[in-house]
Amino acid sequence: MPVQPVPGEGVPLDDRGLAYGDGLFETVLVRDGVPLLWEQHLARLARGGEALGIALPARATLDALPARVGEGLRVLKLVLTRGSGGRGYLPPDVPTPRLRWQAAPFSPSPSRWGGVRVRHCHLALAIQPRLAGLKHLNRLENVLARAEWSDPEIAEGLLSDAEGRLVEATCMNLFWWREGRWETPRLHRCGVAGTLREALLARLDLREVDAFPEVLASSEAVCLGNSVQGVWPLIRLDDAEGRPLARWSPGVRHRALQAEAHGLLGYPRRPGDSTE
Repeated sequence: MPVQPVPGEGVPLDDRGLAYGDGLFETVLVRDGVPLLWEQHLARLARGGEALGIALPARATLDALPARVGEGLRVLKLVLTRGSGGRGYLPPDVPTPRLRWQAAPFSPSPSRWGGVRVRHCHLALAIQPRLAGLKHLNRLENVLARAEWSDPEIAEGLLSDAEGRLVEATCMNLFWWREGRWETPRLHRCGVAGTLREALLARLDLREVDAFPEVLASSEAVCLGNSVQGVWPLIRLDDAEGRPLARWSPGVRHRALQAEAHGLLGYPRRPGDSTE
């Protein structure tokens, strides 16, 4: 049965996405009806659908959605669940997937393009290779990690896995410059493979590595990024208790990564520049 997208209201209580997190989602930056990094978003959705066994809507159905969100800068959120049915955790033999969507006006945070303070989180991400890289609906680890601080001066929290390896921030991917190149954590155990990260891997000399938190303090530059907010350079990193571990002054390395990423998103390539 074809999957038909409808606005986000009216999800029944027996929907498996609501009950079990049995589904996927994408958040897409849309500028005047044009989705940014659209191919990367659809590719990740397809990988998730294959991994979970959830059929996707027809490509033409998905392609028609961004034009419906209106003018200006907006974020389109797509939520695809397995639908209703099954017995307990057992999925139905023939699921009827349910796609919901909503769009909202969006304004980025230009002040954070100039540099942010970040902390490590206490929470450790569980290692589950079958879900690694996917943007599935069960994000309780991220919710608990984000609840660890309320200080508005702290923009993000860094997460490591249960064996201590760096993974990501609560809602952004992580990048650092050392030994003459950019590096980012490998995401084959856990974490979300962000669409901006995927685009940068294809365009830059960006290496995926296994690394532990100590690498950050010895790196020349550290940044966070995602396909909605753009790239935030780190100017201070704290431990989970709020004690400073490292400081940086945004420089040529930060700005080069930011320029590459923001060129893909239509944001200023340097803080203070116009988008025109």
